[in-house]
Order: sequence, then C-alpha cells, then structure tokens
Amino acid sequence: MAEKRGYGQFCPVALAAEVLAERWTPLVVRELLCGSVRFNDLQRGLPRMSPALLGQRLRKLQLDGVIERRQAGGRWEYTLTPSGRELSSIIEAMGSWAQRWLRHDLVDPRNLDPDLLMWDIRRNVVGHMPDRGRRYVTEFNLSGLPIKKRSYWLVVDGGNVDLCYKAPGFDVDLFVTATLLSLTEIWLGHLSISDATANGCLLLDGSNEDVAAFRSWFVLSTFASLGRQPTGQSELSGGAAQPGSAKRRDDGYGQIPR
Repeated sequence: MAEKRGYGQFCPVALAAEVLAERWTPLVVRELLCGSVRFNDLQRGLPRMSPALLGQRLRKLQLDGVIERRQAGGRWEYTLTPSGRELSSIIEAMGSWAQRWLRHDLVDPRNLDPDLLMWDIRRNVVGHMPDRGRRYVTEFNLSGLPIKKRSYWLVVDGGNVDLCYKAPGFDVDLFVTATLLSLTEIWLGHLSISDATANGCLLLDGSNEDVAAFRSWFVLSTFASLGRQPTGQSELSGGAAQPGSAKRRDDGYGQIPR
C-alpha cells in the first residue's frame, strides 16, 4: 500500500509543513534565497546532501510551485517563484530562533563543516572585496583539521571571487589562521574579530593595509547581529549574555596550537 502523503488537516500550518518540513527542504530554500541557481552551486552549499536527494527535493519544490526550472546559457537554473521568495521571512525567523535558543548547538563539533563555512564566506564577501586593480589572494588555514580540509584560498580577479580547494599557484597577500570552531564563531557573530585576535584564536599575517582591510570585506552571517546578544536562556534566568560557545576547547577546536 502506498504511503499516504500529507497530514489530512485544513490547518494552514499543516499544509505549509507538507511543503517545508521534509528533511533538507528548508536548506534547499535557504540556498536559493542566498543566490545559488545552478545544481553544482546548490551542492556546494549542501555538501552533506546526496545529489540524488537534492534532485528529488528540487522536483518536489517545482511541483509545489516554490521554484521554477529554466535554461539559461545552455544550462539549467533553479529560481524561486513569488511563492518561494515569500518564504524568506520564514527561513530568517528559523535562523534567528536558533541563534537565540540553540546557540551552543550551532558550534557543536558534529555541526562544524569547513567546506560549508568557506562557501558561505566566499559568497558573502562578493561585492565587498576592495578593487586593487590586480589579483588578490587570501589563504585560510584551519588548524587542527586533516590536511585535505585545512587550507582554502579566496582569489579575487576582475571582480570575481573564486574559492579554491587546492593551492592556485599565486602569491598570497593575506594569511588567515584560525581553528574551525573559532572561524565559525566569528562568522556567526559569537566572537568578535577584535576578541579573536586579542586572545590568539585568529591570526592575520600580511601588510598592515591588508590586515586592516580584512575587517571591512569579511562579511559575517546574516544572523551575526544576534550572535552577540543575550540568548533566550540567559534572559529567562536573568543572567548576563554569554556570547559564543559555552565551553572553549583546546583539542583542535579552540585556540590555535602554539
């Protein structure tokens, strides 16, 4: 017997859940809202989702009228319909809620992903990198990780920003060294760049100009503004805000090894 789909309720929440509550679907919508339109780019924002499952979710969203699929330049692209774009406030509310009530879980080791973090950083810095009239390269070194996941390069050339997973062979202008935990906390707004550099969680190596410019082009997460505010739990208990993770670790996730 075929499994019956849906909740069988007239409740608007139930009908919305039939579309959005399926595993991975909200994250697919998140990626589309962030500007990914091609399958490969969607995969880079969802590195732990299989291509087959991503294809299934895209087809379901298309049937539900959330996205449309069209050819552009000989390649297929996925774009949000007006119905899909209206989900922006829902996805934003989910992220804001997690920043207030699940902040420590956000940086639990099982949730840390260097590929996703660097992809998020890459797309956030587009349009913010200074135009130097030449190629500009930043190397990120994530200490404590396996060699294959330790180094990434952002290459800015002619207004384009590429994320490289292997050394591109160009001179590096700025070296950024941190643990995966610390860089994730900085990007989420749990840890300020000033505090991270002061306590040795973030090392910037380059000219004075390049080190100073890092603060302007390193654009944080959409939800970073909530990252330095009190958590919901601290407000309920009347305690002071405790930004960042509840415990810092020195096992490759906390401070940079000396």
